[in-house]
Amino acid sequence: MRTSIGRRAAAVLTTGVAVTATLMAALPAQAIVGGTESTHAYSFMGSFQPSYPAPPRPDKHGCGVEVLAPQWVLTASHCAGRNPTGAKAGVPRGWKVRVGSLDTTSGGEVAEVDHYYRLATSRDEGGFWGRDMALMHLRTPVRAKPVRIASTTPPDNTPVRIIGWGMTCDDSTNQACSPTRLREADTVAQPVSTCPSAEPSGELCIGSADGSVAASNMDSGGPALVREGGQWAVAGVVSGPDESGKTLYTDVTRHADWINGIITGTNVPPDDQIPDVEGAADLSNCVGSVVRTPASRPQDPALLLTNGHCVQGQWPAPGTALLDQQADREVPVADRQGYPQTTARAKRLVYATMTGTDIALYRLDKTYAQLKAEGAKIFQLTSTPVRAGDPLTVASTGIRYNCTAEAVVPHLREGGYQLNNSIRYTTTEDCTPWHGDSGSALLAPDGTTVVGIHNTHNDAGEQCTDNNPCEVGPNGEVTSEKGRGYGQQVYMITDCLAKGSRLDLSHRGCTLTGATPRSGHRDGRPSDQGRQGGSQTYKP
Repeated sequence: MRTSIGRRAAAVLTTGVAVTATLMAALPAQAIVGGTESTHAYSFMGSFQPSYPAPPRPDKHGCGVEVLAPQWVLTASHCAGRNPTGAKAGVPRGWKVRVGSLDTTSGGEVAEVDHYYRLATSRDEGGFWGRDMALMHLRTPVRAKPVRIASTTPPDNTPVRIIGWGMTCDDSTNQACSPTRLREADTVAQPVSTCPSAEPSGELCIGSADGSVAASNMDSGGPALVREGGQWAVAGVVSGPDESGKTLYTDVTRHADWINGIITGTNVPPDDQIPDVEGAADLSNCVGSVVRTPASRPQDPALLLTNGHCVQGQWPAPGTALLDQQADREVPVADRQGYPQTTARAKRLVYATMTGTDIALYRLDKTYAQLKAEGAKIFQLTSTPVRAGDPLTVASTGIRYNCTAEAVVPHLREGGYQLNNSIRYTTTEDCTPWHGDSGSALLAPDGTTVVGIHNTHNDAGEQCTDNNPCEVGPNGEVTSEKGRGYGQQVYMITDCLAKGSRLDLSHRGCTLTGATPRSGHRDGRPSDQGRQGGSQTYKP
């Protein structure tokens, strides 16, 4: 149920540069620590400023770029991974660069990015580290003088200059930590053996030995510059931090043929086929979908469905449900390519539980009619349980997984919670939902009916621990298997909703955790009407 990250990602996922869908798309841009403000501009140096997902800075700086040719800039692959589906090559939306200026907010030249090519993604069998590099094509040429690629990997102790607009302190809410003026520092290329996290065959280890001079958060894609023939040449681009405090740069010199093949047009990779991800809502490390029931009317406030463990703040305790609590979270509803078709706000947490099933319902600030007029896809919520053999599509923000319900498990336990009639997926190459896909709708073959919701996966083969759910059979036998993924039933929700997108736990047939059916109370009167919620919970 929880989000986990490994090795180097743990150090770099602190920037707020996340895109949902894949890990590498979520890697941050790395700031010049121990440096000084630059006194002159570098014609080739630029700031990558995408509008979606927008970096968490007023100046919208996300990564560094370097001009290699009038219509080409170099950066890190995880910077170009800001596309919603994590594609390797394709057409972005709302991306621009400002080049040749000391300031991210003015001066220089501004150009729109109309294509990107990533050397590697997290899904590549050849690995990502040492190949964290990308090219972006500009719609119009810039006049800036390009930088050339260094002729060879810089030997140990080679003098290197690093530059960028990265953060100078850790507080992303403090504007003083996000400089708009370019910073630089002079340091050296260290032996790659002194960076324990480095990929020796493809990365440079750069910075002072004690880590006091290095690149930092939101300098990703920025250059490691060396002097050749009295001019600057780019030897590497920032990929991520090393545990030693130094910085890992992708060695650009090892991939000069890939770069030249694209820039000259002699070896240009084809664009990826983008999956249809219409309707998925990116909730930052979770996914949601706008759902309606047969009782929903066009004028009713729309409801958003996601996991109970995706709520902000404290989770519902085992055996309880959260009811009618204040909320305020942005809900971008994706178009077919994953960019926001429209955006709403979740203003009320109507219901959340992680007992029996793992669901949360939010009430949005827009009606179904408003969202439909704005082009948002609205899904129909099923009233029928998923059964073994049913085909399922896991509708995440950046990808669609083709799964089948292998079995319906009587009880699933994980970290103190018990879920009933859980949906176990078949283990195939096309069915691999992972952390970050939590809350994704399970769609019926019609593509519009939500029949379940994805929620967990057994990471390590452990029994009943966090991220390692176990199955409990009819006779109490406990089994677990590494790699198994599970979704939860949602058909019970329809019996607990009344007109006006109101929850009625006393409605006839309502069996959600906290249900309190009462004889004679069948008029659809909303049970959460007038409640203030707060920390209220309801035990079954």
